[in-house]
Amino acid sequence: MDTLLNAADSALRTLFAKPHASRNCPTVSGQITALSGADKALAGALMRVNHVGEVCAQALYASQALSTNNPVLRQHFIEASKEEGDHLAWTRERLDELGARPSLLNPLWYAGAFGLGLLAGRLGDRVSLGFVVETERQVESHLASHLERLPLGDHASRAIVAQMKDDEARHAQEAQGAGGLDLPAPVKALMRASAKVMTTTAHYI
Repeated sequence: MDTLLNAADSALRTLFAKPHASRNCPTVSGQITALSGADKALAGALMRVNHVGEVCAQALYASQALSTNNPVLRQHFIEASKEEGDHLAWTRERLDELGARPSLLNPLWYAGAFGLGLLAGRLGDRVSLGFVVETERQVESHLASHLERLPLGDHASRAIVAQMKDDEARHAQEAQGAGGLDLPAPVKALMRASAKVMTTTAHYI
């Protein structure tokens, strides 16, 4: 029951409350961000996509914590969720600074990610961990592409994305070290296709 209540609390906080980070937002010392209108619009769209990714991360870890019977693994998911919560807060704060809004479809993204995480969890802990490994690796690659696309002068957004990329790589390594299975190639391809739909849509909506 406690785990179920925690999952419900996570959903409400992610979708409707202002997120608060436990770590300071990354910055580049001595670098001031000054953007043109076009660069600000591009940065806002990219950071909206990144914010959606963190909404999905909260849903994923909440559903996997709910589905496992292993208390050690459940705590692992909860701790990872807290770190992803920093990313959620940083990206939301950066959206506000850029004058951009979060995705209007965040409840849909959350529900979809929660369902996928729950399904992976029902297939067993090693599959669930393997799902985390592949998700985090795809997110890491996605963030690397954003570092190439973000305006060079947007030091604030780039510092956030760089830290997120490092954190996601570590999460993948931790999940793999905990026994995550290597998912079949068709599953990985389906995950990439689903992520493409989400990121393309969230860029605009």
